[in-house]
Amino acid sequence: MKRRERTRQLIELGGLIAKAGLIELTDDDRATILGLLVEAAAKLRTNDSGNQLTLWRRRGQRAFADADDKD
Repeated sequence: MKRRERTRQLIELGGLIAKAGLIELTDDDRATILGLLVEAAAKLRTNDSGNQLTLWRRRGQRAFADADDKD
């Protein structure tokens, strides 16, 4: 059961990467995509992580809302 839940989580996270347009923007360069994610994780390790999370959450919510409007 745990393996199925983890597989679902990984598929959903991959979907978010696709939804953000990172696959096309990086020409499916996985090292670049990983680098972007590593950079984001480094930002979250700073003292200003709360503000960064708030900013990214708002942008993500807007992106979800925009995607819903297009459907």
